[in-house]
Formats: sequence, C-alpha cells, structure tokens
Amino acid sequence: MNLHYLVREPKTKKDKNPLLLLLHGYGSNEEDLFSFASELPDDYYVVSARAPYDLMYGSYAWYAINFDADENKFSDLNQAKQSRDLIAGFIDELIAKYPIDATNVTLIGFSQGSILSYAIALSYPQKIRQVVAMSGYLNTEMAKEGYHKNNFSNLRIFASHGTVDQVIPVDWARKTKPVLDDLGIENVYKEYPVGHGVAPQNFFDFREWLDK
Repeated sequence: MNLHYLVREPKTKKDKNPLLLLLHGYGSNEEDLFSFASELPDDYYVVSARAPYDLMYGSYAWYAINFDADENKFSDLNQAKQSRDLIAGFIDELIAKYPIDATNVTLIGFSQGSILSYAIALSYPQKIRQVVAMSGYLNTEMAKEGYHKNNFSNLRIFASHGTVDQVIPVDWARKTKPVLDDLGIENVYKEYPVGHGVAPQNFFDFREWLDK
C-alpha cells in the first residue's frame, strides 16, 4: 500500500461494503479523525490515511504551505496534485485488498484534507460517490485539467465551515457552493458558530446526510 493507514472493518459485513476514507488536516496524522471512527455508520469500512510529507513529531501534510512576509499562504500545487493522484491510486489498492463496493466511496476531509477531497472528486468523479468537506475550500487549480467536462451526476457533497475560522476564512468556503452549483453537483453547505474545528452539530448533520 502506498500510504500508511488505520482501518476499522464494518460491524455488519456484506459481500461488498461502502468505504469512508478520512483525510486529515495539515500538521496532523491518521489518528486524528480516526478517533471518531466508532461514531461512524457500522456498515462502512473506515480508513484513515496518513499524509505522505513528514513535518516531524507525528505531524504530516498532503502538500507544503509556504508563508511569505505578508503572511500570504501559497500551496505547493505540484505536491497537491501528486497527493491527489496518490489517494486515487490508494482507493484502488483498498478496493483490491478489502471487499469494498467501488461504487460507494466517500471522502471525509478536514482542512487540507478537505481541499484535497474536492480536487480528487472533481478529477475522478467515477471513483467518488460522496464528499464531506469540513473547514476547507475549493481550489480548482488542484483538479485535473478539463475536469469541468467530467460527469458529476453521481457525486454529492456536504460542505461545512466555522463562521469564526481563523485558519481558513469563511469567505473562502462560501465561494465553493456557486462553483459546485455551476458544475451541476448536488451539494449542501452549512456553517457553524465555531473556529477551525468540527462542531458536534456539524458531526451530527453530516452523519444524518450520510444515512440518507
């Protein structure tokens, strides 16, 4: 397998079970989101992947973020695209290794993991059924060229953001819905009165959305 990961097998096994793939934020690791694996629906394989770039002391990144003197953040687009394709390949590896339903793969991303989740879903909509994108935003420069010609009819997205997020401004997140609407992607966008984190209500809402 090309990425280190943790897995929680489904409590109810069928011939093929759906997959929830958890993608953590910048400077975190695979244990972060996996901590709520027990709260996720029983019939899913829950896999939490570790990002490939080591920032030391158990911190990892999907791609570098560089700050200039004016504190502007620059994302390393080449690394982001490499991670995008790495995860697309990792999904294939998981499907080969476990009895996973290839038509029912959900990405759950937080922050940088959420930015990447959008890029993967736009680039490979045939691989991704659903995305839960928390505290991130859509950066179309990370998607494959010509992504807007893809068929998004099977894709649905749940996006959420904290209104007082001090890491990724809520204004960035608000620009996402109009773009998804233009692409004809079924989507829900919700805000919560929190900072850069997952509010309990946010968790409850996306759980309910998944169960639909």
